[in-house]
Amino acid sequence: MPTDAIAPEMISPERPGLLSPRDRLVIGLLLISTFVMILNETVMAVALPRLMVDLDVTASAAQWLTTAFLLTMAVVIPITGFLIQRYHTRTVFLSALSFFSLGTFVAAVAPGLGVLVLGRVVQACGTAMMMPLLMTTVMTLVPPDGRGKVMGNISIVISVAPAIGPTISGIILNLLDWRWMFWLILPIGLTALAMGYARLTNVTEPKKVPLDILSVPLSAIGFGGLVYGLSAIGEGHGGGSAMPPWLPVAVGVVVLSVFVWRQLALGARERAFLDLRTFRFPVFTVGVVMMALAMMGLFGMIILLPIYMQNVLGMEPLQAGLMLLPGGLTMGLLAPFVGQLFDAHGARKLVIPGAVAVATALWIMATFGTGTTIAMVLGAHIILSVGLAFLFTPLFTSSLGALPNDLYSHGSALIGTIQQVAGAAGIALFVSVMSLRSAALMAGGTGEVEALAAGLRLGFMCGASASLFLIVAGFFVRRPPDQAPSH
Repeated sequence: MPTDAIAPEMISPERPGLLSPRDRLVIGLLLISTFVMILNETVMAVALPRLMVDLDVTASAAQWLTTAFLLTMAVVIPITGFLIQRYHTRTVFLSALSFFSLGTFVAAVAPGLGVLVLGRVVQACGTAMMMPLLMTTVMTLVPPDGRGKVMGNISIVISVAPAIGPTISGIILNLLDWRWMFWLILPIGLTALAMGYARLTNVTEPKKVPLDILSVPLSAIGFGGLVYGLSAIGEGHGGGSAMPPWLPVAVGVVVLSVFVWRQLALGARERAFLDLRTFRFPVFTVGVVMMALAMMGLFGMIILLPIYMQNVLGMEPLQAGLMLLPGGLTMGLLAPFVGQLFDAHGARKLVIPGAVAVATALWIMATFGTGTTIAMVLGAHIILSVGLAFLFTPLFTSSLGALPNDLYSHGSALIGTIQQVAGAAGIALFVSVMSLRSAALMAGGTGEVEALAAGLRLGFMCGASASLFLIVAGFFVRRPPDQAPSH
C-alpha cells in the first residue's frame, strides 16, 4: 500500500514506518476482542458431557451448541465484507462487541438448552463480524514492510485461541459450574466494549456501496447449508433423522454455484456482495487453498485427539485439555517470531517447512494405538503446532497483501468464510472415516477400544495424506509486491 494512502496522523512522526499510538490502540483492542471471541468458539468441546447431564438433553441435541455457532459464523461472515465497506470501523466494532456481550449474558442465565443455543447464536454474530474487521484494519493501517509482525499477532488469535479453548473449559468445569464459562468471559467483553466506545476512532472511510438483496439469502443458504451438512456428518447425525446430512450439503453446493455466478456477474460492474475477483490474484488463491487445508487439519485434530486421549488412553477431560496446552502455547510464542521472519525473508521459506512439519505430525498420529506413550502424543501435537505457526502468519499476510486496497474487506470475509467451511469439512472427514472404520471392525468382533484406535489411525491418515498437497502448494507461494496493486 503506498505511503500516501495512509492518513498523515496514522504514521509516527519520529519514525515514518511505525504506527501512531492511536492506531496501536485500535489494533490492540481488535486483537484482544477477537482472541476472546474465538476462544469462546471452542470452549464447548469439553463441556458437552456436563451440559447433557445438567440440562437433561441428548448428545445430538447438545451438539447444537457447537453446530449453531459454526452455522451462524458461516452465514454472517460473508455479510461483513459489505458492512466493513459501508460503515465506520467504530460502528462495526461496537456492534460486534454488543452482540457478543449480549449473547454471553443470555448464555450465562439460560434456563435450558433452547435459550443457551440462542445465546451462542448471538455470540457468533459478533464473532463473525470481528475477524474480517481486524484483518481489514491491519491491512489498511500497517505499511507492507511491517505487516508480517502484526499478522503474527493475528495468528496467535486464529491458532492459539481455538487450541487452548478446551483446556480452559476443562479447568473451569473441574472447579466451577458450567455457567462460569460465560460469566468469566462477560466482563472482558464489556470492558472491551466500554474502551471501544470511549477511545476507538474511525480509521476507514465508508463508501455507499450497493447491497444486492438476492445475494444475502443465496449466501446464507449456500454457506449455511454446506456447514450444517458437513457438521451433521461429522457429528454422526442423520441415521434416524428425517433429513439425511448429505441433503443440506447438496443444497448448499447448488445454491453456492448460483451465488458464485451472480457475484462474478456483479463484480464486473463493481456491485458484488462478496467480490470474487480476489481469486484473480494467484498469491491470494494459493494462500486460501493452503489455509483451508491447514484449518482442516487443525479442527480435525482438535476433535480427534481428545477422543483418542479420553476413550483410548483413558485420560480425564481435564488431563486431555492440559495435554493440548503446550502446543497452543508453542503457537503463541512462535507467531511473532514467524512474522518477523516473513518481513525479512518472505513466505515460501516458511510455509514449506511448516507444511512438512504438519505432514510429519499427522503421519506420526496415524501410528497411534492403545499402547502409545503420552510423550509421543505430546510430541506429535507440538510438532503440528510448530508447523501451523509457520503457515498461518505468512499465508494471511501474503494472501491479503496481494490484493488491491478496495478488495481487503472482501478478501478478509472470504478467508473467514472458507476457514469455517474447511473446519467443518475437516471434522466431517476425520470423524466419518473414524466412525466407519471402527464400526466395521467392531462388527467383525474387534474390541471397542482397539476398533476405536484403528478408526482414529485411519482418520489421521486421511489428514496426513491431504497434508502432502499442502507441501506441494507451498512451492507456489509468492511474496506479494511491496505495494498492493492500485485499482
